[in-house]
Amino acid sequence: MRTPYGQECPYYYADYHRGRNEELCRLVEASPASEPWIPDVCKDCPVPAIARANACEHMTLQARVVKGFLGFGRKIVVEAYCAKAQRNVSEPQIGCGQCHGDAKIADLFNE
Repeated sequence: MRTPYGQECPYYYADYHRGRNEELCRLVEASPASEPWIPDVCKDCPVPAIARANACEHMTLQARVVKGFLGFGRKIVVEAYCAKAQRNVSEPQIGCGQCHGDAKIADLFNE
């Protein structure tokens, strides 16, 4: 679904049907350690870019809203984990490095 800032995000949800005014981020809601989510944090959220760059089926994302310096401003912090490599992913846009290599080898055998 498209965020208020025009990016496609698989975790953003909005419902305005018949007077409803419901907006939420399912990824942030799954994190109990997060500050409350507001639609303004979607502006600089890295999740839509990660989803466009890397569609690895083994990578899972966790996100939370954190307060900025002196409590002003909020931003989303994203952490990624690869279930196949069983380790944290430092650059989610690129991936763990193991899964993409397997895909390239499989493509060679399918040709």
